[in-house]
Amino acid sequence: MAFLMQGAHDDKTGSSGPQFAEVFVVVWVGAGIVTLNSQLLGGNISFFQSVCVLGYCMFPLVVAMVICWVVVHLTSASLFSVLLRLIVSALAYGWAIFASMGFLGDSQPAGRKALAVFPICLFYFILAWMVATYS
Repeated sequence: MAFLMQGAHDDKTGSSGPQFAEVFVVVWVGAGIVTLNSQLLGGNISFFQSVCVLGYCMFPLVVAMVICWVVVHLTSASLFSVLLRLIVSALAYGWAIFASMGFLGDSQPAGRKALAVFPICLFYFILAWMVATYS
């Protein structure tokens, strides 16, 4: 995903798309914060299991990034292109949330499930927004 985002813009045009390090830091720091939150809430999943699950559940966003990259390079800049990228990113966001809830949602105590789910949704929303806007 980071490689596709880095190559999404031509450096000669002056665009300010994210660089590899920015995407790398957002993914790792975000996954670390979500995992730490899960641990502090009393979840019964280890730190590395949680980070791995968050990484695996990013797959729909990677697929969305590829689709958005193709849309940008095959169509002209238009409202249709923007709407298509937003729809694809929203579908991938929903898929990522659904996939991660099966693993991480059930690892939390019943009374604290919403507190654990919100950071996961926020983490994937930030990634989906990056996919929709920087592709």
